Amino acid sequence: MRLHFFRHAIAEEARDGKSDHQRELTSEGIERTRTAARVLKQLRFEPDHLFSSPLVRARQTADILAEGLGVAVQVRPEVGPGFNVDAITRLTHNLGDADVLFVGHEPDFSNTIYAITGGRVLMKKGCLVSVEVDPGPSLRGSLSTIIPPKVFSRLI
Repeated sequence: MRLHFFRHAIAEEARDGKSDHQRELTSEGIERTRTAARVLKQLRFEPDHLFSSPLVRARQTADILAEGLGVAVQVRPEVGPGFNVDAITRLTHNLGDADVLFVGHEPDFSNTIYAITGGRVLMKKGCLVSVEVDPGPSLRGSLSTIIPPKVFSRLI
C-alpha cells in the first residue's frame, strides 16, 4: 500500500467571526493546488482513494485535486484534527494494495508520518509526502516521495 499526504493549500486567516473550521482557500491557494494537480496528473499519479478532512480549506483542496486527478473525494472526520495512525488503519483496513491520498492538516500529518516511518518531515501548505507501507499487520513504512509546493510550480 502507498499512503500519500497532501497538506491543505494556503487559506485565509481566521477573522470576521469565522471559525478555524470555516477558513477558505485564498486565490493563491486555489491556483497552487490546480498547479499541483496538473503536475501530479503529468506524473501519472493515480490514487485509488482520496480521503479529506471536513474542514473547508482541506475540502476545497481535495476537490481541486480530485477534479484534476479524476478520483472521488470521501470526506471523513477521521482526517480532520486529531488524524493519526489509528485513523489510517480504520480507513484503509479493506483497501488491499491501494494508493490512498489524504488531504488534511499539520501537525497531525507530520506526526503520523513520523509514527509510520521514523522520518521527520516539514509539510508546508500544499506539500505532498508519500510513504511505501511494508507488508504485514503493523503500519510501518518508508518515506518515498516529498514534493514541496515550490517544486510543483517549477515543474509546470
